Amino acid sequence: MSQDPPAPGEAPAAPAPRAARRWIGLVAIALGVALIVVDTTIVNVIVPSVIEDLDVNSGQAQWIQESYAIVFAALLLLVGRFADLVGARRVFIAGVVAFGATSVLAGLAPNGELLVVARFLQGAGAAMILPTSLSLLNATFTGRARGQAFAVWGSTIGAASALGPLLGGWLAEHATWRWAFGINVPLSVLIAVGAVLYLAPSPRTKGRVDGAGAVLSVLGLGLLAFGLVEGRNHGWFATTRPFDLFGLRWAGGPSPVLVALVLSAVSLTAFVLRQSAITRGGDPSRALMDVRLFSISSFRNGNVATLIIGLGEFGIVAVLPLWLQFTLDYSAVQAGLALVPIAVGSFVASGVGFGLAAKVHALHQLRIGLALEVVGLAGLGLIAAADSPWWTVALVLFLYGIGVGFATAQVTNVVLAEIPENSAGQGSGIQSAFRQLGSALGIAVLTTLFFTTLGEKLGDRLDGLGLPAGQAGELTRAVTDSAGAAIGPLADSPRTAPAADAARWAMTEGIALGGYVAAAFVVLGLIATALIPSAGVRAATSAEEADQRAPVAG
Repeated sequence: MSQDPPAPGEAPAAPAPRAARRWIGLVAIALGVALIVVDTTIVNVIVPSVIEDLDVNSGQAQWIQESYAIVFAALLLLVGRFADLVGARRVFIAGVVAFGATSVLAGLAPNGELLVVARFLQGAGAAMILPTSLSLLNATFTGRARGQAFAVWGSTIGAASALGPLLGGWLAEHATWRWAFGINVPLSVLIAVGAVLYLAPSPRTKGRVDGAGAVLSVLGLGLLAFGLVEGRNHGWFATTRPFDLFGLRWAGGPSPVLVALVLSAVSLTAFVLRQSAITRGGDPSRALMDVRLFSISSFRNGNVATLIIGLGEFGIVAVLPLWLQFTLDYSAVQAGLALVPIAVGSFVASGVGFGLAAKVHALHQLRIGLALEVVGLAGLGLIAAADSPWWTVALVLFLYGIGVGFATAQVTNVVLAEIPENSAGQGSGIQSAFRQLGSALGIAVLTTLFFTTLGEKLGDRLDGLGLPAGQAGELTRAVTDSAGAAIGPLADSPRTAPAADAARWAMTEGIALGGYVAAAFVVLGLIATALIPSAGVRAATSAEEADQRAPVAG
């Protein structure tokens, strides 16, 4: 196994980074993850301003939001393997630089087409950052310190997902949407400098990238992410709304989502069969995904739990701002502030998790976090009303945030605990792919459930008010197609004010049901953690601590 050569003027790395240096390095890693998570959520808030400023059409607006997530998911496996071959630190720094450069392109975009291209490229940079951040944590920290490092990493994800809407709302109201991308540039410089100075060069393994496997994985994961993201918009089976991309239109027949999901299943099946054949053929160094990793119980069962947890963990955050703005009548900034308790809870979990790392097994911390998530999500269902006071919303989101801080960090710690160092990139890429696809599936399920409930409940309530069927249908479509934005104009007119009240009630029903369903998914994830063997994770931690205590030769 070889090491990256030191950069010009850089002293050769010690066998392990000194304590102070590695914790400063953790700050760079955590900020890198925060960068890509914030960019996932901030764009949802600024899209109306982008539409007004650049005069983009609905198709372009949709791709400004979704191209990032699709490319992000598509490249995770490939990046994980590439990090093993050339070094995780190199790929992490390259991803940060690429993210900063493409943020400049996005912030200066003169039209919707160039902004969409920039978002595609940003997704590629994000895919280089997430799995390598895990590899770097795994390599830099061992024993109990690893649990503490993952506590910081996981809390950063929870906090960043909540702070993104707040930052986007403030920029949309008080500055310009372009700064949503512009702020990435100085942060990228800071992160890159911190990584160069405070992260030790990463080990590299010998091998090469399986080209055919890379094509199959990118195609399969990209199409799967596309299908999950676009299902509600274009129909799961038949086309319900035209699909536009780069001047081409799909207007009828089988849904592009159905075609994408079928092609994804074929591609991913072919990918798994190819990787299995390569591994059985005695040359695993060629494999993009070493299937032997799934023989490790904590890795195999932990990834199953990760997928299930992802279904419930962040899907509700995708629709919660709509309810806050259009039912509780919050402004964009107020809706962002309402999500801050999630960030506060995540930071509380980080502080508590730091102390618990030496006393409580990572698997038990994961279960504590999931239990708190269930309480928070089910509590949201219980307190949801068309006039919910802010403090009840803040309380349940605070509990949910603590749960996210514990669970997000420790599920990753558990999954990667027994992965060999020379496969850290592959393991991190696989775990990131399971996390990302679970999140995409959860968002697809919960947004579909939310809008379906909104449409059905509103239609029934308007029928009960005695409105003609045609008018009731027209009002229902206006509310659902605008994602609730039509409620305000309806409330301004005495003639349609009852319809606005009905819409607020229906949207609240959708949020309540979403909270319960998300809680049910997390309960399933909690049950799935019973399949993760704690003995293996504990043995790996104990062995690392013994290595740390052993004298270093030379």
